Amino acid sequence: MKWLDKPYFSLNAMLNDRFGEKIYKLALNGGMTCPNRDGTLGLHGCIFCSDGGSGDFAASKSLSITAQIEQQKATIQAKRPVGKFIAYFQAYTNTYSSIDYLRAIFTEAISHPDVIAISIGTRPDCLGSEVLDLLGELNQLKPVWVELGLQTIHPKTATYIRRGYDLACFEEAVDNLRSHDIEVIVHVIIGLPSETCEDVLATINYLNTLPIQGVKLQLLHVLNGTDLAIDYKKGLFQTLSEDEYLDLLIDCLEQLSPTIVIHRLTGDGPKDLLIAPTWSSAKRTVLNKLHHRMRIQDTWQGKLYHEEV
Repeated sequence: MKWLDKPYFSLNAMLNDRFGEKIYKLALNGGMTCPNRDGTLGLHGCIFCSDGGSGDFAASKSLSITAQIEQQKATIQAKRPVGKFIAYFQAYTNTYSSIDYLRAIFTEAISHPDVIAISIGTRPDCLGSEVLDLLGELNQLKPVWVELGLQTIHPKTATYIRRGYDLACFEEAVDNLRSHDIEVIVHVIIGLPSETCEDVLATINYLNTLPIQGVKLQLLHVLNGTDLAIDYKKGLFQTLSEDEYLDLLIDCLEQLSPTIVIHRLTGDGPKDLLIAPTWSSAKRTVLNKLHHRMRIQDTWQGKLYHEEV
């Protein structure tokens, strides 16, 4: 694969290989909420989730989907000569609405001539048969990806973060999505309170047993206004240092199947909300340090991919 540019299978490499050019994501807001916020399961969301529902960088929900796409396109194209995009429905739970509304907004996005795929962030307990059939139909037009926030396989941690569904629900969702030939991207948080390195790696090895196509490895951020921030300020846990995170991240990448695309390796919480760890705000520096360490250590995936190049 001539596009491989990192010592792991990066999203950039996959997109360049599949589409032959640089592709950027447009973070959209479908104006939905979440069963973990509207009283169905809870009122406060997951313990780490900000008021923006993980869509702090998404466009304004007051705009139409087309207007959001055009606004974000203009921002990116003012800096870079990019012509193709992924429409990313990011904020809150993006299959948590009526089927007619979902059909309207997803069709509007996927029909845009500059959109080559859509990616939909949602919960595994919000993927009923009608939604799955709709996503399957859209997947016949252009690629549809679904992003599921697993975060951890450990029940104790899942209860603490108020995830609101069990592992069986997640596995059923993955199987149902794959039966419609929809690509699945799984979110995992590294550094959750009380989880050891062994706990994190158990989650990573579990992912290797699933028919998934991508993963987002997210450093735990403590954001102002979240219940996680309350526990942090009480001194109930500490966030990872930069060295601790990079060491654990490399261990994860070494154990993760090399066929799984790495969509994210750290993340960058909104600077006006970020309480800890503050070092994570220098995202480019963190990634540069990671790549340097991986090449110095000559990790397993580094060997594999450089041989293919």
